[in-house]
Amino acid sequence: MSSLPGTAAGRVTLVGAGPGDAELLTLKAVKALQSADVILFDDLVSDEVLELARREAKRMLVGKRAGRDSCRQEDINVMMLTLAKQGKHVVRLKSGDPMIFGRAGEEIASLEAEGIPVSVVPGITAGLALASRLGVSLTHRDHAQSVRFVTGHSRKGDLPEGLDWQGLADSRTTTVFYMARRMLPKIVEKLGAFGMSAATPTTVAINLGRGDEAIWRGPLAELVAAAETMDIDAPTLVAVGDALGVGMMVAAAEDEWRRAG
Repeated sequence: MSSLPGTAAGRVTLVGAGPGDAELLTLKAVKALQSADVILFDDLVSDEVLELARREAKRMLVGKRAGRDSCRQEDINVMMLTLAKQGKHVVRLKSGDPMIFGRAGEEIASLEAEGIPVSVVPGITAGLALASRLGVSLTHRDHAQSVRFVTGHSRKGDLPEGLDWQGLADSRTTTVFYMARRMLPKIVEKLGAFGMSAATPTTVAINLGRGDEAIWRGPLAELVAAAETMDIDAPTLVAVGDALGVGMMVAAAEDEWRRAG
């Protein structure tokens, strides 16, 4: 791909910032940050990740959060196009991985339609960061045969239409719900209605990978009540499935060992 005739040869790099820990960035991500002229970043991107950017780079917050005033996706697309056509190397810095619920498809399509070169640097998505943080295999061969990443809300602010709730209610599949905080009571109700046991292991985490992270583990029946004790405005991740029970048993054993000591 090449830039449009008569314009400077700018380009855009979509970079995954991961869950927040700067040490989890790839070398390629760091190189992109250090060669950027402009960085358009989400408000979930941590300060320690931004500190790795080139000092001369202009930083612009373009965060999108449910229930808050935020930049429209169309405005972000125009911003990237305008800056790239000025010959800038634009880094679009997204929390997690750009290609997992990051609207990267819309941004790539917009840039390619205008002939702007665009590349993607992957990052660690929140679901995998949660598994690592808990020390739990999402596809533990004794408990789960597959894993799903599911968005917890639609553009209309309700549950997404067309979800396979029968499949999601199978606890032998580990399901990770992104952006599910406000829809969590409806999600739990749906899972129960399609046959998921109230005892199914679950996890809810907020501010994953940051200094103020909080993680709860327990049965599906207690999930909503547990989430209500956490900051409702914090980025929230919910996971459900039998494989999560392995981590819960380990944690319980560690607690018992500490009490005995």
